[in-house]
Amino acid sequence: MLGSLGENLTNTMKKLVGMSVIDKKTIKEVVKEIQRALIQSDVNIALVLDLSKKIEKRALEEEPPKGITPREHVITIIYEEMVNLLGKDAVGLDINQKPYKILLLGLQGSGKTTTIGKMCRYLQKKGFNPAVVCTDTWRPAAYEQLRQLTEEMQIPLYGDPENKDALDLAEKGLKEFKNKKVIIFDTAGRHKEESDLIAEMDELDNIIQPTEAMLVIDGTIGQQAGEQAKAFSQATDIGSIIITKLDGSAKGGGALSAVAETGAPIKFIGTGERIDDFELFDPERFISRLLGMGDIQTLIEKAEENIDEDIASKTMENMMSGKFTLTDVRNQFEMMNNMGPMQQVLNMIPGLGGKIPKEASKMTEDKIETYKIMMSSMTQKEMDNPKLIKQSRIKRIARGAGVEESEVKELLKYYNNTKKAMKGMGRRGRLGSGAMNRMMGQFMR
Repeated sequence: MLGSLGENLTNTMKKLVGMSVIDKKTIKEVVKEIQRALIQSDVNIALVLDLSKKIEKRALEEEPPKGITPREHVITIIYEEMVNLLGKDAVGLDINQKPYKILLLGLQGSGKTTTIGKMCRYLQKKGFNPAVVCTDTWRPAAYEQLRQLTEEMQIPLYGDPENKDALDLAEKGLKEFKNKKVIIFDTAGRHKEESDLIAEMDELDNIIQPTEAMLVIDGTIGQQAGEQAKAFSQATDIGSIIITKLDGSAKGGGALSAVAETGAPIKFIGTGERIDDFELFDPERFISRLLGMGDIQTLIEKAEENIDEDIASKTMENMMSGKFTLTDVRNQFEMMNNMGPMQQVLNMIPGLGGKIPKEASKMTEDKIETYKIMMSSMTQKEMDNPKLIKQSRIKRIARGAGVEESEVKELLKYYNNTKKAMKGMGRRGRLGSGAMNRMMGQFMR
């Protein structure tokens, strides 16, 4: 997340952990590295200097609490001050009335339409079935793009490409979905200098009377995000902000900090291209991942949202009882895929965050895909009883999957090693870190 900023900050924390002495010189060195990382990520220089002064002052003057080493205390200070920089508290979506009307605003190209698709998926996972109204009469194919997004998720959509009256569309959309719990209104992309569109925005606001107006901002614009947030808040009552395109953006840190400085709450962030790469913005969890400290809570929530409980339960039962099969391996892979890109998932595991290079996690994803192709070349009997797979069957499976025989043997080795590790887990009642490392190590080779 945020590309080089995450890498640079994680490396700084690693250096700090490896330092044998924490003195004034060490603290100044660490603070300089944090300054460099933030400035390279387009965070405002005055903000960076203020942050680094606070970190340095606290690290030099505060006594570590009992039971905490000076090194751990400095890490805690860095974490706390960076969380404060981004607003401290998470602001959730409290759907407390019917209909809950969300008005989405933003400049053209900010990722507003894609964000509507992501928000619909997010709401579906929370048990809501939202409806969408398209009032964008300026952009060609705006309705068609929304239709494709919503149709796939079976989300009701109201719009009329022939109708060029945004206010009329809003009124009709309200009537169409008056019994819906949540209605999302898409609007035309606008600019702070476009007086026609700003006036239309005010009129739409009067007609819809939104429960919440959300401003969508492109994270790649950096510090300009703050000015954009201010301009829109002067024109209408902005309740919260969504920042998009934070996956690998060199300017993402600038956008986040600039918006946080305006005092407008950042409610959601877009963290990738997938429809599921959208999450509630929690400064504490975000900074934890950025510093390579993991985020186990988000990992648990992702697992709860994306993993089929019945399949997971059956797989775990098979693991513990020794009936673990290749079908269970395939189910594991499917569940891992549903949770998101491998790098993101691994970065949420405390102790692994920042330790696994992108190349390695990409190789892991590729290897999992190859394993799945091989398994699709097996019979159900072979999947249920891998002991049947001898040389002649290995040859047939390799030919069917278009891989080398050695790769099929590698899959079988992975299966056997995983089965052994799970047996050990059954005996001890938990999966030891050594067993976990061996399992992950099989993918990294």
